[in-house]
Amino acid sequence: MSSPDHRITDPARIRALAHPVRLELLDFLGEVEDATATQCAEHIDESVASCSFHLRMLHKHGFIERAESRGREKPWRVVKGGYDLRPEPDQPGSAIAVSEVASLFLTREAERIHTFLSQFQQVPPEWTDATTLTSSSFWATAEEAAQYCEDLRNLVERFDGRDEDPSQRPEGARQMRMFGAVNPDPEALR
Repeated sequence: MSSPDHRITDPARIRALAHPVRLELLDFLGEVEDATATQCAEHIDESVASCSFHLRMLHKHGFIERAESRGREKPWRVVKGGYDLRPEPDQPGSAIAVSEVASLFLTREAERIHTFLSQFQQVPPEWTDATTLTSSSFWATAEEAAQYCEDLRNLVERFDGRDEDPSQRPEGARQMRMFGAVNPDPEALR
């Protein structure tokens, strides 16, 4: 994404993401140009009424917007730019809200990784070589760790535009997922 991340510290807005259906909707809308509630329901196997409710909640909190109408259809699309959900020390409830969303996100990503690994024996060799599950430990100051986090977020910039414009995707390209967590060792916090 070429636009900068939107920093979100409002606990109510952060908690709006703390629902599995809403995260599924954001994932789906991030993969397509736009979609109606009916299309979303078909894709994520939810009722249209449930999808409509959750889409309105995502819209209310600024994560999605209305796309151009197609006749009577009123599709939705993701608001461009990433989201930086970090607790704001002076904002009551901010840390708890971020923790709730992060836990749900972590569970979803772990499920995706488990699904991939359960099919790993069927993955062609060129794609197994393009896959990694890495764990590292290192000593760093808060400033160095913050820069490392920023560097990780910036690594995907070399692929900007490929979501929106399929003609920019090289032949044989597949959608990839990157999940990273950088945090102090919990033992060190005691």
